[in-house]
Amino acid sequence: MSEPRPSVLFVCVHNAGRSQMAAGFLAALGGEGVEVRSAGSLPAEQINPVAVAAMAEVGIDIADAQPRVLTSEAVQASDVVVTMGCGDACPYFPGRRYEDWQLDDPAGQGIEAVRRIRDEIRGRVADLVAELGVRER
Repeated sequence: MSEPRPSVLFVCVHNAGRSQMAAGFLAALGGEGVEVRSAGSLPAEQINPVAVAAMAEVGIDIADAQPRVLTSEAVQASDVVVTMGCGDACPYFPGRRYEDWQLDDPAGQGIEAVRRIRDEIRGRVADLVAELGVRER
């Protein structure tokens, strides 16, 4: 019988930049040791192409990711909920761990700005992987 995997939900407004980059890093760093979700309070129609390019530079492909709407079910199914600028749109359920990461929004930003955001997200995700006790790949 295997141990249950921790589940993390990343939430931002459009689910097209920050939360998608964070989910990409967590999937890459945590592998099968963690369940990864992402969602947005007002999802965009497509992922931010500059975020896709910035992630590709570090070898992580998020081009096929699709923005998803935030649901109460996704929050309830997650052990950790990381919000990134979605304000009060994220439902609160007792027993979940909540973190709010203050990060610039990559929407409308050039590649240089998005690289800085990407690198900050990577550092935070690596810290989260360690805190969850997931063996980094």
